Amino acid sequence: MEFKIDRDVFLKSLAHVQGVVEKKNTLPILGNVMLEANENFLKITATDLDIIITEKISCNTIVEGSTTTTAQVIYDIVRKLKTGSTLHLSLKENNRLKLISGKSDFNLTCISPDEFPVLEDNMDEQYIEVPSFEFLKIINKTKFAISNDETRHYLNGVYLDKNENQIVAVATDGHRLSKSATEFKGKNEFHPIILPKKTVYELLTIIDEDSINLKILSTKSKIKFLYKEIVLISKVIDGKFPDYDKVIPKDARVDAKANVDEFVSALDRLKSLSSDRKGVIKISLHDGIMKFLINDSVSGDGIEEVQTQYKGQPLEIGFNSNYLIDVASVLESKDIILMLKDATSPIQIKDENDILSTYIIMPMRVL
Repeated sequence: MEFKIDRDVFLKSLAHVQGVVEKKNTLPILGNVMLEANENFLKITATDLDIIITEKISCNTIVEGSTTTTAQVIYDIVRKLKTGSTLHLSLKENNRLKLISGKSDFNLTCISPDEFPVLEDNMDEQYIEVPSFEFLKIINKTKFAISNDETRHYLNGVYLDKNENQIVAVATDGHRLSKSATEFKGKNEFHPIILPKKTVYELLTIIDEDSINLKILSTKSKIKFLYKEIVLISKVIDGKFPDYDKVIPKDARVDAKANVDEFVSALDRLKSLSSDRKGVIKISLHDGIMKFLINDSVSGDGIEEVQTQYKGQPLEIGFNSNYLIDVASVLESKDIILMLKDATSPIQIKDENDILSTYIIMPMRVL
C-alpha cells in the first residue's frame, strides 16, 4: 500500500473518526484506524463495536492495499505537521507504516487489517432526508437534557420519533424535558429509536451546518446516517422511552416574558453564589418584575431583577438555574417565555421563533 494525500484533508477525516475510537479497550485493534487505499480514494474506518464510521477522501494512490495503525498516534502526528503539506504513506515489509512529510519521517506500528472487526451493512431500504443544519438544530436543542443516570439506560440518549412528515427529537433526565422537530423528505418509514449519547456527539462532530441532506435509515436495533462521503452506523439503546406527550402540560398557563440576554446574565451572576452543583434559585414574580433570589449558607445571598411581562398572581417558585440557562441558550427568539401555573407544577418554556420546540422543567423546593 502506498499513497500521497493532502495533510488538511487527511486530518479532517481522522478527526471525524477519532471520537469513535475508545481510548481504553481490551482489544488493541479497536484502538486502531483502518486505512484502505483504492483507486484515487482512501477509505478510513473506525469502530468501538457499537458504532462504525467510514469516510472516503481523495488521494493519489500509487499501490492499492490496506492496514490498521493506532488512531491517536497518527492523528497527533498529522495534526502537528505543516498545514497545506503533502503526506507520503507506504506500508513496509516489516509491517510498519512509513509516513514522510518534508523532513519528517515516521514508522508507525500496524496490526493486520484481517483482525479489524467488520460489521455487516445490510441496511439498504428507503432513507428519510433532512437538511443537515435542521438535524443539527434539533439535536442541539435536546442533547443537554440527556440523563447520565445509568440505572435508567433508556434515558441515556436522544429519542428520535416520527410524527407524520416530521422527525421529532426528545431527551429527558426526569427533571426536565426538551423536544424539537423538523420536517423530512422521503418515504414515510422511520422506526423510532433511542440514539446513544456517544453517537449524538459523534454526529455533532461530523455534520456541518449546511443545506446538504443527511440521509437516515433506522431499524429496531440499528440506525444508519449518510452525509457526504461519510457513513455512520450505530447500535441503538434497547428500551422503552417514556410517553413524552403526557409530560407536556395542556392546562391553562400564565406567561412571563423577559429578555433572554438579561435573563441569562442575571442567573449566571447569581449562580456564582451557589456552593452546590444545582445552583438552586428562587424566582419571584409580581407587578411586571421578575426577581431571582439565592441564599447560600456558605457563600452568602443575592438578588437580581429583570423586567417582565407578567399579569398573573404573585408567585414564588424554585429552579435549578443550570436548567434554565441550558434552555435559554438554545432559544432563537430574543425573549424567553415561561408558562407558569403554580409553585409545584412544572413550567413550560416556549420559543416564539420556533413553534416546533418546547421545554419542560420541574420546580425545586427552596427553603
